[in-house]
Amino acid sequence: MILILLGPPGAGKGTQCERLVERYNIVQLSTGDMLRAAVAAGTDMGIKAKEVMDRGDLVSDEIVVGIIADRLDEPDCANGCILDGFPRTVAQAEALDQMLADKGLKLDHVVSIEVDEQALFARIEKRAAETGGARSDDNAETLKKRLGVYHEQTAPIIPHYRNTGLLKTVDGMQEIGKVSESLYAILDE
Repeated sequence: MILILLGPPGAGKGTQCERLVERYNIVQLSTGDMLRAAVAAGTDMGIKAKEVMDRGDLVSDEIVVGIIADRLDEPDCANGCILDGFPRTVAQAEALDQMLADKGLKLDHVVSIEVDEQALFARIEKRAAETGGARSDDNAETLKKRLGVYHEQTAPIIPHYRNTGLLKTVDGMQEIGKVSESLYAILDE
């Protein structure tokens, strides 16, 4: 099973990913973690990524898709994965679709966790209070910026996946366990 979980910052994607990893015995693939691992391992794509990052530039979609392609070949991805942090743009979604097709794979599910954005500010404040501000991005100003980036860059991929018929939505304003149950119902279809 290859899954993309979408939703704005604070929607609960991280919490739900943990539950999905455990329930379905799949891995969560974070593009940031994969980039760092590829650089550390000195893979061909990692070397290319390091050159770009050393210049202070953003790593191209081609390199990121290449790193994901390499990572999907690892044994722990045999049962599938959740793509975390990718794709973030329509161009990345299209590149991912092509790479999967080239490997004879396909996306099984794209699920958007829908939330009331005003409620996100309350969630972030609550999480900051509970963790003592352990996450530096747990504040209203940072959330506002992250929401802007989400709407500008990532939200446009929602129609892309809606047009493919893959997109499903879950009410992220439910209690955490209910959100999980809604996700399980989609993934168990």
